[in-house]
Amino acid sequence: MVRAGGPLEGSIRLPGDKSISHRALIFNAIACGRSRISGLLSAEDVRSTARCLGALGVSLGEDWVEGASGALSAPAGILDCGNSGTTLRLLLGVLAGQPFTAHLTGDASLRRRPMGRVIDPLTGMGAQFESSQGTPPVTVQGGPLQAGHIVSAVASAQVKSAVLLAGLQSTGELVFTEPRRSRDHTERMLAAMGVTLHTEVAADGRHTVRMSGSQALHCIDVDVPGDLSSAAFLLVAATIVPGSSICLEGVGLNPTRTGTLDVLRRMGADIGQVESGQASGEPIGTLRVLSAPLHGTEIGGAEIPRLIDELPVLAVAAALAAGETRIRDAAELRVKESDRISATVAFLRAMGCEVDETEDGMVIEGLGEGASLAPARVDASGDHRIAMAAAVAGLRGRGETVVDGADAIATSFPEFPGILESLRA
Repeated sequence: MVRAGGPLEGSIRLPGDKSISHRALIFNAIACGRSRISGLLSAEDVRSTARCLGALGVSLGEDWVEGASGALSAPAGILDCGNSGTTLRLLLGVLAGQPFTAHLTGDASLRRRPMGRVIDPLTGMGAQFESSQGTPPVTVQGGPLQAGHIVSAVASAQVKSAVLLAGLQSTGELVFTEPRRSRDHTERMLAAMGVTLHTEVAADGRHTVRMSGSQALHCIDVDVPGDLSSAAFLLVAATIVPGSSICLEGVGLNPTRTGTLDVLRRMGADIGQVESGQASGEPIGTLRVLSAPLHGTEIGGAEIPRLIDELPVLAVAAALAAGETRIRDAAELRVKESDRISATVAFLRAMGCEVDETEDGMVIEGLGEGASLAPARVDASGDHRIAMAAAVAGLRGRGETVVDGADAIATSFPEFPGILESLRA
């Protein structure tokens, strides 16, 4: 339950980045040596990755991983990836080159999510898969892999990472091309671990990674920066609640992730940024945000991969902005933990907003400065980002906003309710 209240004030350090936490565990698990990981996100999705790696014979603790030098052990049972698509998709890339059979599944939400976009290119490299209609459960029979030119129909860091992880175990040169550049955490971490790879962006925006196969990884210590996707909920909250002023410290500012900052600033948000250096190859810094009136904008094209996870909360900002906001080219939202287009449209309509749903996004008629949202009961659809976005919207409600299924927040940002309350104190 969320009630509107006073301004948000204070400084906080966010929990570790979820994308980088997954990669720090998986990459060091197949590397040579021992690594220490500080700032690892303590959330359900990351625990799913750790649990699966343990079942594959990897020794690891709360802040360390003993690398298996690329040689994992056949699991005794089914690998349960919980709600984590990152866990399942990246492990498919790892297991594609291992000489054993593994079975992977997840919760009801994950079992509805498409895996063909990963299975198809890995099959072309020589791995064998069994899956009903391209969704989990998935059985993978790994073996010798042959690299080649993989062209992905979607700009997805998970697809790219799975293919690159398989490419490390293959013979020949791997060339991976995606329609737009997706998050580059994998490229940065692989380079830091001794892998030679090259990236290039074509005039039409296509992004290509080239890498020779049969490269070994060397463990590195990782300092995980704060999660910018988690920060987005607090940035929007402070922007829309009058009188607010907050600082978020130690946030990862990777330029392939900062689309949310660009959009909010374009809408009129008052967000300052001071970079303070790097952590494990990732730029970090402090974000300062003051409340500000917003106006509508258009969100689409090449910026979508840089903010795909933050679109539900950006829609909340749009609902309280002056004028119309159009979100397009975001059909990927329909195959997340929920259909995030339909789920976002549903809760915004329930709170009194005029929203038109489109095939690849939505059109939001903003209520403007000073407006309040109607009290509502929101179904989070088992989706952590829908739950948090609805909670942020509730900060500008005229009464109580009840979010059913808010326990899903634990998959990525379990500290969110406590942090929000501490800033409202």
